[in-house]
Amino acid sequence: MMNRQRLGVNIDHVATIRNARGGMYPDPVRAALMAQIAGADGITAHLREDRRHIRDEDIEALVAALTIPLNFEMASTSEMQEIALRFRPHAICIVPEKREERTTEGGLEVANDKNRLSDFIKPLLDVGCRVSLFVEPDELQLEASAEIGATVVELHTGAYCDYHAEGSNRSALDELARISRCSVFANNLGLEVHAGHGLTFENVSSIASIPQVMELNIGHFLIGESVFTGLDNAISKMRGLMVEARL
Repeated sequence: MMNRQRLGVNIDHVATIRNARGGMYPDPVRAALMAQIAGADGITAHLREDRRHIRDEDIEALVAALTIPLNFEMASTSEMQEIALRFRPHAICIVPEKREERTTEGGLEVANDKNRLSDFIKPLLDVGCRVSLFVEPDELQLEASAEIGATVVELHTGAYCDYHAEGSNRSALDELARISRCSVFANNLGLEVHAGHGLTFENVSSIASIPQVMELNIGHFLIGESVFTGLDNAISKMRGLMVEARL
């Protein structure tokens, strides 16, 4: 059996539901603690510039409440750097961010922004945070990520998941091969490989079976599924599929 693969649970969309009414519930911290009990290895929360779901006080509460690692997703802005340096979460994942997008679309452009990103992540690394870059499965971006000092890359699986959902089997297989090839490439560069975006019960196994992928980060699907089965059951089933894929 391959090394145990970690599951990070993104609780952003619990906050999305809360913010739809502007009240205090459902509480994303309560969801994070439930995910922790259900077997999540880490919690991911994305503090967006427009605060459309997670808020600053949520990050503060998560840092105080969790006994498993917090993966703080953020854009590479001075405001977010300041917040990250204040809370010093276990891990920071730098993601691209556009106000008009509904969710993160595509990976970070590292190769053409190396100098700025290198300067941006250095203070985060200096205080002991593990810095990850959310990138496309592309060798150029992976080489650049290693060059600027990132310790982790999270490969964007959105294209594979879209092809899979559309029934475009040839395209899905091509994208899966690209993710697998880039996982090996990144691992050989000394980067720890994570993956995420759009993963569901139906498509997770092929990604989970890639030996170099040490962590999956899954959010929207698990929160949606929890409406019908409960968060603990959704996490348990996803964990089971991940374990089965690596046997």
